[in-house]
Amino acid sequence: MTLFQIGEKIVYPNQGIGTVENISTRSFGERFERFYLLRLTYNSMTVMVPFSHVEEIGLRRVTRNGEVGRVLGYLSERQPKTKSDWKDRFKENSERMRGGSLLEIAEVMKMLLLLQSDKPLSFREKKMLQRARHMLVTELSISRGLKELEALEVLQKSLAKACLTLPLDS
Repeated sequence: MTLFQIGEKIVYPNQGIGTVENISTRSFGERFERFYLLRLTYNSMTVMVPFSHVEEIGLRRVTRNGEVGRVLGYLSERQPKTKSDWKDRFKENSERMRGGSLLEIAEVMKMLLLLQSDKPLSFREKKMLQRARHMLVTELSISRGLKELEALEVLQKSLAKACLTLPLDS
């Protein structure tokens, strides 16, 4: 089991980066359970995650720089295949977002950017694109020690090589 420390920044799949603010123990009758108290960067919401659910939820450490390089390479080169039926596409993309790896999030973002260049995205896909963009920018900025604006520029440079552009965050 992965153990995190107070003050450590971690990734909560489909929610983004959070900081471990506290580790506590609660009793449930005869049983005791340890919890992480996380503060999510995106909306400052706090979440309690039982140690017993860490693996199931997919909490993980921020991606290391080497993996970030592979993600940026993917964004600049490969063209993913998109499913034509939006329901299938949305389901597949939702599963990738829940998976939470930086590469899966990049795949979702790139697929939606390619689709958006052909036709308008549905409301739900626009929201997913915004969330994927935010998650990539925040994790890249933490992983590489950049300001979010600098991380945005790094992502944009990679996408530009594939003739894509990031949407404005709204």
